[in-house]
Amino acid sequence: MTGALLVAVARRADAESAALAPIRQLAEGLLQIMKAGRATPFSQRFDMLAPVVDQTFDLITILKTSLGPGWDTLSQDQQATLFAAFRRYTVASYVNAFDDNTQHFVLDPDTRISGSDQVVRMRVVDDAGEQHELDHVMRQGPAGWRVVDILADGVISRVAVQRSDFRQLMRQGGASALTHSLETKSADLSD
Repeated sequence: MTGALLVAVARRADAESAALAPIRQLAEGLLQIMKAGRATPFSQRFDMLAPVVDQTFDLITILKTSLGPGWDTLSQDQQATLFAAFRRYTVASYVNAFDDNTQHFVLDPDTRISGSDQVVRMRVVDDAGEQHELDHVMRQGPAGWRVVDILADGVISRVAVQRSDFRQLMRQGGASALTHSLETKSADLSD
């Protein structure tokens, strides 16, 4: 192998491991809140996981993609309010879904290339052996590699599902309807 080719292969391996690192961090954060369990108040588990979500997800890109052109029609105040509600909802969803210590995570060290993105596969395995696959679509930006979508069982895009829901709410009642919906869902998840 030539020197240039070795450098290119080494850079690709570094990029792949860099794309995997945020998902390792997410898995560790989820394990931490699962170990805390339901005996620990939801708000405390939320506070434990929120910084991990902030560091592993590109929430603003996810929200903009989910809303599409509607995002650009919102005022800065509406965008900020909607983003805060979306962040709360995202963190609350994870805290609610991973609330006991009956699951573990298996990360596939081999990432898959999808255009300029990389896909990191994580399997969620429960104590009974049932598995669910979560493919994290990773994109490199100024803050490093961040999740921009999740494919449940390899095919169901969370952003696509949100896009349908969010755009319908925006058509029906604008940013305030979507914000209210996200805040209501977050409150329901935390009960």
